[in-house]
Amino acid sequence: MSIELFNQLEQKVTSAVEALELMRMEAEELREENARLKQEREEWERRLSALLGKFDEVETTSS
Repeated sequence: MSIELFNQLEQKVTSAVEALELMRMEAEELREENARLKQEREEWERRLSALLGKFDEVETTSS
C-alpha cells in the first residue's frame, strides 16, 4: 500500500471515531433529556391526580 492510501484510511478512521464520539455524546444528552421529561410527566400526573381528588371531594360533599 502506498502512503496516500494509508493517509486516506487514517482520515476515514479518524472521521468514524469522531462521528461515534459525537453520537455517544448526543445519546447521553438524549438520555438526560428523557429522564427530565419522565420526571416532569410524573409531576404532572401527580398534580392532575391531586386535582381530580379534589373534584371527587367536592362531588362527595355536595351529594
